[in-house]
Amino acid sequence: MDRKERRRQKKEEKWKKKTQNVAQSGKFKQWRNKRPFWGATLTILAALIILYIPLQLYAIAFIPGSLVFIGFLFSGILLIIGIFSFIYPQFSSIFGVLTIFLSVLSIMGALGGFIIGTIIGIIAGALCIAWDKEEVAIPEKLPSEKDDSQYSIQA
Repeated sequence: MDRKERRRQKKEEKWKKKTQNVAQSGKFKQWRNKRPFWGATLTILAALIILYIPLQLYAIAFIPGSLVFIGFLFSGILLIIGIFSFIYPQFSSIFGVLTIFLSVLSIMGALGGFIIGTIIGIIAGALCIAWDKEEVAIPEKLPSEKDDSQYSIQA
């Protein structure tokens, strides 16, 4: 057995172990596995952090020449993108690019949530872009369950 074949076999064993873990897990883990969960969650967190500064400056938000309104706009769009990432996982790459773009632009209107919101938004966008849906086949009968048919007595 050469090195490439061992590497391929090891990769297959790792994949089987992962699918078996997901198949035997609870419903939340199966739901989470079908979505860019951490990317969407961090997008919502970044939106809330970015929204913090415009909420504190609400009194001057609508004064002409104030950029605080842009902070409301960008954080609101980021919040919607985070929610849509949960609902429409097939568009996670587009949502990831928009998350990075709006997080960087939020420095202008909301100081990027003290820059922390911008950094979390960039990480969330990268996670959304990198997410790839992997189908996990869930067998009807798990290997851990006993098969009673092999113990039946036939006359």
